[in-house]
Amino acid sequence: MYTFDRAAYEERMKWFVHDRFGMFIHWGLYAIPARGEWVRSQEHMPEEQYRPFFEEFDPVDFDPKAWAKLAKQAGMKYAVLTSKHHDGFCLFDSALTDWKVTNTPFGRDIVREFLDAFRAEGLKVGLYYSLLDWHHPDYPAFGDQNHPERDNPAFRDKPHDFARYLDYLHGQVRELCTNYGKLDIMWFDFSYGDLTGEAWRASELVRMVRSLQPGIILDNRLEVSGSGFGSIATDAPLEYSGDFVSPEQIIPQEGFRDSKGRNICWEACITMNDNWGYTALDKNFKPAATIIRKLVECVSKGGNLLLNVGPDARGNIPPESVEILRTIGAWMHRNGASVYGCGGAGMPKPENGRITRCGKTLYYHILENSIGGIPLQGVAADEIESIRLVADGSEVMQLKGWIWDNYPDVVFVQASRTARLPDETDTVIAVTLK
Repeated sequence: MYTFDRAAYEERMKWFVHDRFGMFIHWGLYAIPARGEWVRSQEHMPEEQYRPFFEEFDPVDFDPKAWAKLAKQAGMKYAVLTSKHHDGFCLFDSALTDWKVTNTPFGRDIVREFLDAFRAEGLKVGLYYSLLDWHHPDYPAFGDQNHPERDNPAFRDKPHDFARYLDYLHGQVRELCTNYGKLDIMWFDFSYGDLTGEAWRASELVRMVRSLQPGIILDNRLEVSGSGFGSIATDAPLEYSGDFVSPEQIIPQEGFRDSKGRNICWEACITMNDNWGYTALDKNFKPAATIIRKLVECVSKGGNLLLNVGPDARGNIPPESVEILRTIGAWMHRNGASVYGCGGAGMPKPENGRITRCGKTLYYHILENSIGGIPLQGVAADEIESIRLVADGSEVMQLKGWIWDNYPDVVFVQASRTARLPDETDTVIAVTLK
């Protein structure tokens, strides 16, 4: 009988809630048609039309060391790669299928090279694994919600053995947990309709993963989709509830709490543009300043941000993504203390920004300048030990005088002698309490 161990849970989550910022990498055959990772489903594409991409997959520019250095430069602390997406194509050398990268012209085990390169940079590593599989003959096709052949009458009476598919799924996860060294995260995707929880033999799967990879962190999608919370939000999580909630393409209005009001770990996964997999015509990239502010928003609500890149068919991370990551990294280099190891401040959101907290230090993220000094609401002057600008460590002076006398309960400071903030993306002021 499974009993949730909260102490063990909190111990394995320590690094996750400290690091706060990670890289998601969606990559596979779909980078060649370059219309997103759901291209087969969206276009009802039969496998014979998709197979030529397998025959030509040869990302000659793939350099996992460069990817890892870029992630580290951006201030990311962990990374998750799609070892297998919904099309069933494996970026690892599975003994259970021929539909794998080592049988393409490229011929190399991408998962192994990714793990080696990112570990070498000191980053935590994780693997995404799709529970769906549009290639495997025993995965339900006709009538499924997502399968490319869901409406093809030729598949109506095609026999399949879902139990055999589950053996395959479990076998591949065992390979990933056995053959590739220590994994920090296993990111399953996703449950839907009747395929949820024990339909995947989820308790058995989780038991195997945790036995082979002690301390590993799991997402919650064996139980729910990206839109659900699951039993992790109750006082008695199921064995397959996972360790964190995984909102997708949205940041929640507030942090998650369980039935007793305790914080629940969560991670928002978002794209830089509008697609996860490389999409050649999608140039709707979010500005770096927006992503920085969204990262801070996540942390202020007790959550993480997993930011996606979609390398192209040659293995290059798009130049727009590279530029954005380098800009984020420059801000993180100056202001990372307000992100790493931080969480919510337990204070109302100020109208000019957000607050994160680590121990006795409050980090005021000023996103909008003020006239008459910047108010640091929620803290009294006699509680303060020091006020510093995080980017350079300089002292920030409190303002005194008749202009501020009408507001005795608010601390006002001056961060600039111009109309502009020192950093118009996010000026961070550290207030250390006594």
